[in-house]
Amino acid sequence: MTLNNPYSVTTETFDSLTAHWQDPQQDLAWNCLFVVPGWLKVWWDTFAADQVASLCAVRNKGALIGIAPLMIEGKTARLMGDPAVCDFVDVITVPGSGRAFFQNLIPYIQNQGITRLDFGAVHTDSVVFTDLVAVAKDMGYETICDPEDVTMELELPSTWDEYLKQLTGKERHEIRRKLRRLNEAARVNLRLVEDPDGVAKEIDTFLTLFRLNRWDKLAFMNDQRAAFFRSLAIEMAAARILRLYFLDLDDVPAAAAMCFDYRSTVYLYNNGYDMRYKSLSVGLLSTIFCIKESIQRGKARYDFLKGPEPYKRRLGGKPVQLYRCQVKLG
Repeated sequence: MTLNNPYSVTTETFDSLTAHWQDPQQDLAWNCLFVVPGWLKVWWDTFAADQVASLCAVRNKGALIGIAPLMIEGKTARLMGDPAVCDFVDVITVPGSGRAFFQNLIPYIQNQGITRLDFGAVHTDSVVFTDLVAVAKDMGYETICDPEDVTMELELPSTWDEYLKQLTGKERHEIRRKLRRLNEAARVNLRLVEDPDGVAKEIDTFLTLFRLNRWDKLAFMNDQRAAFFRSLAIEMAAARILRLYFLDLDDVPAAAAMCFDYRSTVYLYNNGYDMRYKSLSVGLLSTIFCIKESIQRGKARYDFLKGPEPYKRRLGGKPVQLYRCQVKLG
C-alpha cells in the first residue's frame, strides 16, 4: 500500500478463505455455490496437481473488499474449477465494490506476467459479468464475452398445487399418473441423508446408481471424479449445504439425487437411478419429490443447473444464459 493508494493486493490460503467465509463480521457476498471455500479446496486437492494457486485478495485501508480464487496456467489466469464439475463461477466481493476490486486486481495480475484472463462460465448477474467487463473496457483492454451454455432455473411458488398449475395440463396429468403408478407398484419413501457420517456411508450407493443410469455417466464417473464426489459430499455435509436424497422402493434404493441447499436456492447437482426401475420413471419422480420438498421448506428457487435437457423445461425450468468472459491484457 502506498500513501496515495489505500488499496492493496495480497494472497490468501484455503484456510484463510474458510476463516473469512465463517466470519460474521465480514461483508463479503459468497453468492456463487461453486466458489465457497470447501468446494474450492476439494476441487483443488483432487484435480489441480499441475496448477499454481493464486488466491488474490484486495483490501481498502486494510478492509477486505474481494477475493479472486485464481489458478495460473502459463500467462493465463483462470478462476478455479472446471466445467465438468463446476457449472459456473465468480469472484467474491463486498456488494458495490466490484469495480474497485477489479481496478486494483488487474494491475497486480499484470505485474505477475499474466496477459490473459479467462474466467469461464458466469451468470449475467455475476460480479465478473457486471464489473470486470466494464472495468476492462474502461482500461482499454479487449474483452470477449461469448454465450457458453445455459442453466435451467425454476422459481418456486409457495405451494405444491401452485407449482402444478404452472405446468401444462399434459405435464400435470403425466406427473399424477406416474406418481399413482409408482405408489401402486411399491412402498415409496424419499429418504434424506445430510449428516457427514451418514453421507460417508451412503455416497457409494449414490455413485452406484449414477453409474447404472447411462453409459455416458459410467464413462464420466472415473476414479478421480468419484473421489471428488466423495470428498465434496462429506465437505458440503459438514457445511450443512448437502442434501443427498434416495428414492427407496420397498426399502431398495431405486434413484438418488445429490442436491445443494445454498442461500434460498436448491441446486440439482447430479442424479442417477437403477435402470431396472426405468418403467416406473424413478429418475424423473425423484426430481419431482425434491422439488415438492423444496417448496414445502419455503425455498425460492430450484436450479437444474447446466444443460437444456427437455425434462427441465417440462418441469418448469427457464433457461438462464451463461457467458465465458475473457480479457486480453497484452
